Amino acid sequence: MNNIKSITSGHLSQIKSKTEDHFHNITSVRSQIREIHPNEAANDVELLAQIGYKQELRRHYSTLQVFGIAFSIMGLLPSISSTIAIGLEAGPAGLVWGWFLASIFIFCTGVSMAFLGSAIPTSGGLYYYTNYYAPDAIRVPLSFLIGCSNSIGLIGGLCSISYGFAVEVLSAVFIQYDGNFEITDGKCYGIFAACIVSNVIISCLTTKYAASWQTASIIINSFLVILFLIAVPAGKKHDFNSAEFIFTNFENARSWGTPWSFALSWMPAIWTIGAFDSAIHCSEEAKNAQKSIPWGILGSIGACWIFGWFIVIVCAACIKDGDTARVLTSDTGNPMAQIIYDSLGKKWAVAFMAMIAVGQYMMSVSILIAASRQIWSFARDDGLPIIYNFVKYVNPKIQVPVRATIFGGAMALIMGLLVLIGPAGANALFSLAVASNLLAWGMPVLLVLLPMGRARFISGPFYFGKVLSNIINFVTVCWVGYVIVLCMFPDSKSVDKESMNYTVVINGGLWVLSLIYFYVWGYRSYTGPISNLDEQYIEGSSVDGLDEVLAEKA
Repeated sequence: MNNIKSITSGHLSQIKSKTEDHFHNITSVRSQIREIHPNEAANDVELLAQIGYKQELRRHYSTLQVFGIAFSIMGLLPSISSTIAIGLEAGPAGLVWGWFLASIFIFCTGVSMAFLGSAIPTSGGLYYYTNYYAPDAIRVPLSFLIGCSNSIGLIGGLCSISYGFAVEVLSAVFIQYDGNFEITDGKCYGIFAACIVSNVIISCLTTKYAASWQTASIIINSFLVILFLIAVPAGKKHDFNSAEFIFTNFENARSWGTPWSFALSWMPAIWTIGAFDSAIHCSEEAKNAQKSIPWGILGSIGACWIFGWFIVIVCAACIKDGDTARVLTSDTGNPMAQIIYDSLGKKWAVAFMAMIAVGQYMMSVSILIAASRQIWSFARDDGLPIIYNFVKYVNPKIQVPVRATIFGGAMALIMGLLVLIGPAGANALFSLAVASNLLAWGMPVLLVLLPMGRARFISGPFYFGKVLSNIINFVTVCWVGYVIVLCMFPDSKSVDKESMNYTVVINGGLWVLSLIYFYVWGYRSYTGPISNLDEQYIEGSSVDGLDEVLAEKA
């Protein structure tokens, strides 16, 4: 033990010097750890110590529940309900094939994320990987940018999911009152805000039972999918649209040309099958994280790919009289509500939209839990601007990042004010989540392809070998770059305040501001991920081999 203390003293002095002199260049985890050997760690806690962190959160997620985190956030039927209009603007074939083709590339992206998560399972995930694999000259500002982008993306996801919940609730009320109900932006934001506030309360109160929440969410979302696939076709009976209409009828409700309109209609799948990095952000609460993370990521993407394709086929088959324009301009404010109403009638439509809203609400709670872990881990490394010391605190008794959860909810309420602009502002919330998260997913994958990152990368248990893995990573990087551009395009060529896609302004502005903040002030506190292993933790640790880990770090 004396040996461990002597090894640690130098390490502790480096960490303590940070508080004494903010302008001192502090050694980051990357330079403290010569190499991370994921296959040599005896257990999750030892690997986390090797990565540079002590175990602060409770490990309670099984492999199924890690799958449930991502699957719950994707919330298949509620998410399709929120975004189906974007797909149908290219006609039923645009929706159906857009979903299927986009899912192929999304699965490739998930495989790349699984490689990274299996190698280094930490809640900081993407910004940590960026710092670890990037060239020395840019690793700190680049990892700061990715930490900000990933946090913004997850909060944007919370906003867009909560907005979808508000629309679904209002659609159900509209149908219930036979159209004698006015849907306004103010009412929409009111329900949105109520959703966010209650999410924060539930996330803080139920985090001890968060694993059980994911199990319940899997059951509810699976039930919704099965019920939809059975009830809606049964209600439609034999009056289905033809296979030719479903699979070959491309339409164009946009002013762009048909090919680009079809490309834009891939967005329902891109938005729905997202936030799978949530499995990585909850890795410090997962059992056998190196294996459960890949299964959680790929299992959730695969399930949504297949079952989502069946759902959009059923939607296309059940459009009344094949009139896509009528569904898109439905007074209910939601094409899915109109499709269900035409197939099952008023009572079932209200019931279905209410159940979909419940599923959407559970999605919002799950993504807030994931976002809070990203925010907390970024604050733990002193990356969160200004208030990182307040946010990074975790009560050792409850082992829950309550302050990070509250911070995430507060930011969502502010960002959600875009809803008051109207449809253009609301659509920006969806694209904001896509663009910010894609940048965070793509950057570490790109770095692993470059010579320095390739030399530092040591695979975890989930890996396909150098050749195939590099091919998949290359496809991921190309896909990410393409979709970031795609999601910033407006829906029409003639742009005004109503049709403007504010994503390019908001995302671009936030990325630039993040870098400006870093170079003006943030560099004083953020020097990349830093170890929080301390002498007291080591003395009380029963982790086998921790002395060797620290010897390597010294």
